[in-house]
Amino acid sequence: MNTNHCRWGILGAAFIARKNWQAIRDAGNATLVAVASRDLSRAQAFIDECQGSAPHAQVPEAMDDYTALLARKDIDAVYIPLPTGLRKDWVIRAAQAGKHVLVEKPVGVTAADVTEIIAACEKHRVQFMDGVMFMHGRRLQRLRKVVDNDVGRVRNIATQFSFMSDDEFQRSNIRAHGKLEPLGCLGDLGWYCLRFTLWAMNYATPTHVTGRIHAETQQTADSPPVPLEFSGTLNFANGANATFYCSFTTTNAQWAIVSGDKGLLQVSDFVLPFSGTQTKYSLTRSEFALDRCQASMHEGRQTEAIDEPSNNAPGSQEAGLFHTFSQLVLDGKRDDHWPKISLLTQQVLDACLVSAREDSRVISLND
Repeated sequence: MNTNHCRWGILGAAFIARKNWQAIRDAGNATLVAVASRDLSRAQAFIDECQGSAPHAQVPEAMDDYTALLARKDIDAVYIPLPTGLRKDWVIRAAQAGKHVLVEKPVGVTAADVTEIIAACEKHRVQFMDGVMFMHGRRLQRLRKVVDNDVGRVRNIATQFSFMSDDEFQRSNIRAHGKLEPLGCLGDLGWYCLRFTLWAMNYATPTHVTGRIHAETQQTADSPPVPLEFSGTLNFANGANATFYCSFTTTNAQWAIVSGDKGLLQVSDFVLPFSGTQTKYSLTRSEFALDRCQASMHEGRQTEAIDEPSNNAPGSQEAGLFHTFSQLVLDGKRDDHWPKISLLTQQVLDACLVSAREDSRVISLND
């Protein structure tokens, strides 16, 4: 096994882990050692399916014990896609075992959970990071300069992330289960909207937020209701404001718009880039011209393309996620930026949900 690679284990055979199976392979500095599920046959089926699609040079081992995987000496880091309701316990156990931790989002049920998680990782001197892939794409690196220089002073940010589920999803998918995924669409989709907004604002903490639940699951004996459709607003100290919308009951959409005093940035696929070999964005500087009785609005839109594969390839944002994390492990350098922005995202999400549960009361984050 390559000793210049970060050695990975996966806890859980969730659907999203299939994508990251290949991302580990494509990172260039990572090796997948083992995959654990509570059911050995499920772990083996996961490995067989993924190996048939995106083979690793050395076939990872199937395990049926999370604790045994964490005890392995040949694993440096773990990726944890377990349901949010189970996540905190296993992240803390991983940290106690000396494993660096990459975890799916939302990181916890509440910000208090995330605070505990981060404290455990700091105590045991392991890296912590959430799995927001777009943070590691080439496009977002380019967009930092676009926002700062071409958009100018940010005045408004608007985002939407949604997909249309069916009745069966709402009955049986864990993302609609109140104990496993208590934050519903707000945690699963809204996390991305909030992260992009906070990124655009250079991680300034909003002063006030509001939230509204437009639809939610029906409560059952073993599952409290979770949001199916949610919207929220954020206000910042410099006068900028943001709106976001996330939903399991609306057509596929994943767009973001950042408006400033110089220009307007539009990204039509900010979470998962549209299929292809390039990622794109557009910058608009419209101009209004009045010539006697003739009034004209000139679009002034410029679309830019970046050579970057959309997904499941070396150089894609998910491969970048695992490359970045693996390099931190290999260099022995912890980067506190990542846990810091995870906690901020969760704090803002929590406040939006509190507002929604209290008839959209304005929640101050300065208290």
